[in-house]
Amino acid sequence: MTPPPKARAPRPAGKPPNAASLREAAIAHLGRYSATEAGLRRVLERRVDRWARRAETEGAERDALVELVAAGRAAAAEVARAMVAGGHVDDAAYAEARARRLARGGRSRRAIGAHLAAKGIAAEIAAAVLPADAESELDAALVYCRRRRTGPFARAPMDAAARLKALAALARNGFSRNVAERALDMETDAAETRIIERRANG
Repeated sequence: MTPPPKARAPRPAGKPPNAASLREAAIAHLGRYSATEAGLRRVLERRVDRWARRAETEGAERDALVELVAAGRAAAAEVARAMVAGGHVDDAAYAEARARRLARGGRSRRAIGAHLAAKGIAAEIAAAVLPADAESELDAALVYCRRRRTGPFARAPMDAAARLKALAALARNGFSRNVAERALDMETDAAETRIIERRANG
């Protein structure tokens, strides 16, 4: 009978994170992912918190941990600011790329704004990159309809109940009543053409 695999030994806490180690972690993270300043800071803070949990398990004194965690979080914020100053993190470029991708994926202006806020993007930066015209919002609503197989892309003609359900779903996803009704009333060929043209134009 094959013996059960041995449990992996807990990873030792090691030295508390400092500016140097957090900078290395930041560079490694940015080598794989794009991030905002706030997002990068959260990644580094979680690294500090994981270290603290391991150190506490190993018997570190709580008072000492509180001071070290505070110092680590301060270093995380400083490293994140340094990454911005060095051009490694650009909130505006991140927001622009993310807003464009989300709009093409069928997300409303309101939903995109909420997403950017959750990522730590400042309101003025978000406002500058959000789709500003009603036609872009309509295009996003049509992409949403196609993904959900509703409106112009429904498999069968929509009755009153199905239309109300579709309107409610569009409203929950941040689309205005006017945009939602325009999307639902559009002919399939026209809707498909708009989506194709929008993607071709970036």
